[in-house]
Amino acid sequence: MRKKALAALLAAAMLAVTGCSGMPGMGTTNAPATKAGDEKAANAGSEAKAESDDTVYELKIHTSQTEQALITRNYQKLADAVNEKSNGRLSVEVFPAGQLGADEDVIEQAIQGVNVAVNTDAARMGQYVKDFSIFMMAYFVDNYDEGYAVTQTETFKNWEKELEEKHGIKILSFSFYDGPRHFMTNKPINTPDDLKGQRIRTIGQEVCTESLAAMGATPISMSWGEVYNGIQSKALDGCEAQNTSTFPSKIYEVCNTQSKTGHFQLMQGLICGKKWFDSLPEDLQTLLTETAQEIGKETAADVMKEADEAEQQMKDAGLTVIEPDVQPFKDAVEPVYEKLGFSELRQQIYKEIGKTE
Repeated sequence: MRKKALAALLAAAMLAVTGCSGMPGMGTTNAPATKAGDEKAANAGSEAKAESDDTVYELKIHTSQTEQALITRNYQKLADAVNEKSNGRLSVEVFPAGQLGADEDVIEQAIQGVNVAVNTDAARMGQYVKDFSIFMMAYFVDNYDEGYAVTQTETFKNWEKELEEKHGIKILSFSFYDGPRHFMTNKPINTPDDLKGQRIRTIGQEVCTESLAAMGATPISMSWGEVYNGIQSKALDGCEAQNTSTFPSKIYEVCNTQSKTGHFQLMQGLICGKKWFDSLPEDLQTLLTETAQEIGKETAADVMKEADEAEQQMKDAGLTVIEPDVQPFKDAVEPVYEKLGFSELRQQIYKEIGKTE
């Protein structure tokens, strides 16, 4: 009996020590791991990782341009590249011709966290960060190389930061290019005087409307999809746009003259909401931004070739193409830089990219 009582007492003491080992001040809170426990934990971790890796993220790219437009086809190249590189973990699909709605509405959806990316330009980004819109001022840059150089400056990086922190907009890339914009009308535009009284469709942002007004035109804001009918019905006298859009949209059918002023160099951006972007795993964030930058820069080289081919095809269809002296147009828009408060900013950026006025 005494032996049984002693054994029971020892068992109780051991139970008490074990119970206290999980209490504050009593040493480690976890029982020593067993080999079986280690294997079980490792298997659970692997299963969780596999489950995480199986998650498919989706992104819809929105553009108002037609399916045949070069910028749309370049976004398709981006979608194909991301789908392949991510092994399907990030599924990207392109929606052309405004299928997802008006640009401004889709941008707002992106800001709210919807999984959409939007084709945009500097003028629209200027609604959020005013200085950004200088990038769309008439004759601010003369070609793609200068435009790309601007995107590498500290000034541009500060714009990106402000868009993210204050407005929830993430720039995936601003290296896409759609070429120089020219006037499409039914009369030759040799000087700014020829634009007087002409109702010209342009992007409905201050830098664009003020630039066109300074050149003599009456700027009209209208959805790109309505421009053909607008000119045909005489609601518009013409438009200003790039060959990679005017040709697939068949603007040459309702305009008989192109005046090559090259007043805007159309750098294109692809943006999404910071909220959605932050929900991606870090490796997919890097993959998406790096691929967007690469595709944008790679396809820029194709733009001028395709613009020239589009011009020739429009000429073959009967379009008259003229090349006026652009200096009077440059002189006409010069006061707009001062009016919009961009004179000093232009000097600062030119200094960063090594350009002289």
